[in-house]
Amino acid sequence: MTRVMIQPADYNNCRQAVDRAFDLFPVNIRNKKVLVKPNALRAAPPEACVTTHPAVVRAVVDKLEELGAAGIVVGDNPGMMSYGANEKTFETSGLREASKGYYRNIGADAVKVGFNPKYLNQISVSRAVMEADVVISVPKFKTHSLTILSVAIKNCYGYLPGALKAELHRLAGNAARFSEILVDVFKLRGPDLFIVDAVKGMEGDGPASPDLRDIGLILASDNAVALDAVVTRMMGFEPDRIPVFRFARQKGLGDFDAESYTVDGVFQPIPGFKLPQTAQNAEGIPTGEGAFFESRVRLRPRVNQELCTGCQTCVDQCPVSALAMDDDGFPEVNPEICIACFCCQEMCPEMAIVLS
Repeated sequence: MTRVMIQPADYNNCRQAVDRAFDLFPVNIRNKKVLVKPNALRAAPPEACVTTHPAVVRAVVDKLEELGAAGIVVGDNPGMMSYGANEKTFETSGLREASKGYYRNIGADAVKVGFNPKYLNQISVSRAVMEADVVISVPKFKTHSLTILSVAIKNCYGYLPGALKAELHRLAGNAARFSEILVDVFKLRGPDLFIVDAVKGMEGDGPASPDLRDIGLILASDNAVALDAVVTRMMGFEPDRIPVFRFARQKGLGDFDAESYTVDGVFQPIPGFKLPQTAQNAEGIPTGEGAFFESRVRLRPRVNQELCTGCQTCVDQCPVSALAMDDDGFPEVNPEICIACFCCQEMCPEMAIVLS
């Protein structure tokens, strides 16, 4: 039966939890090429919880060295579509230093692979992903306004370099189709082990929310669906309400039923955890798929003018060009064009884009 580890940890002792994860889920590392894939969404300091904390990545790298990896690469493809964004993200977040010289801009070299022809016949994937003998995914415990959470399955969207992520958002057009795309990307190369930084997590309208939460845990598993199901239940939500998980189960990637996995550790729901607005409305959490997506249709990004610096990042990163600067120098959304992908909110360096 699939297992999910839940281990108390802080950033000073997280190596103990990493050791435990490798004990519970043994992976043959010796003489292997290993890719460590953190969540490196965009340039932000570690305390913002936008990225995986460098202490956890450093603990994983130390462990891989100890286990005799032949080659280690630490890399991700951030969401920002601009030259130098990869390096800046890893520098600002502390992940480059934590990588101990193993950081690589994996977006600089890609290979073409077959994909779901409903969207694209082929897509580009970072070569480091496809050529790794072992992939260790190190996601952050975060919410996500489009997918409810951004943990094991969602972290693999960073396999895609450059503007392709935004292009697939555009081709999807809605949350249901994007959920299918996420699963198809994950299937290209499912990681061998997942180690989740849940020492300090994010709640509210993630994946770039100012609402942070002390959780004090490291989670791990070798199955993404079971791991994400545990995280979802910790957040106070039911996995069967999330289309990503239903697609994943249909495609044989695992099960989210509570009877399908065991927990190594103590499972406790996080009291009063703040879900994204897309998971709730005035009447409470929606129970059907129609209500789930209806809540998205009602929400649109808008700018908090007190925080906005007029940098136009949101305008530049919108995959459907639904944002433009108004006469006062603030971004404004065209609701007729907006597909509610919330990329603008993810990428805003000032967290000035809110949903309402």
